[in-house]
Amino acid sequence: MSDELQPTGTGDRASTGPFDEAEANPVRPYIDLGGIKVLPREGLNLRLEVEEQTKRIVAVGLDYADSTLQVQPFAAPRSSGLWEETRDQIRQQIRQQGGRVEERHGPLGAELLAEVPVVSGPDAVAGKRLARFVGVDGPRWFLRGVIGGAATTDVEAAARVEDLFRSIVVVRGGSPMPPRDLIPLKMPAAPGTA
Repeated sequence: MSDELQPTGTGDRASTGPFDEAEANPVRPYIDLGGIKVLPREGLNLRLEVEEQTKRIVAVGLDYADSTLQVQPFAAPRSSGLWEETRDQIRQQIRQQGGRVEERHGPLGAELLAEVPVVSGPDAVAGKRLARFVGVDGPRWFLRGVIGGAATTDVEAAARVEDLFRSIVVVRGGSPMPPRDLIPLKMPAAPGTA
């Protein structure tokens, strides 16, 4: 991988991941969640985040390596990605909440490291919680991840969570979708099997 800064992702995403459905290994035992597929691994726990009013699944939470990784797949325009614009929006939201945010170049490309004010909770350190916002633009899709827990500060945990993020397969589907719409997520066919 080159040392050049890649403005919106990992450079050679097609070989390093996250993957498009067309690039995924068809014989691997993925957990099918509709808009994404997750490769099961030892110690991985999966949670579906559901919007109360609509009962729609809006995110997938992955607990792994003493960390959390929340992922959301979005439709993106054919001609350009969404990560640059999304980073600006995240930056503004965190600053409005009284948090601090810095952009840096990480193993997944451009990312935001944020210190978000919190009232209480297990990750609250002096009323702040660290979070890493990562994103990768793919063909007609954008995958956003929010990393919390050990992977915000511990190099080994971070490498394991980054590998998990890279192993995700995005299933965009062929139907037209407005850019920025969440690609539909669903319950896995056989919950509890990994």
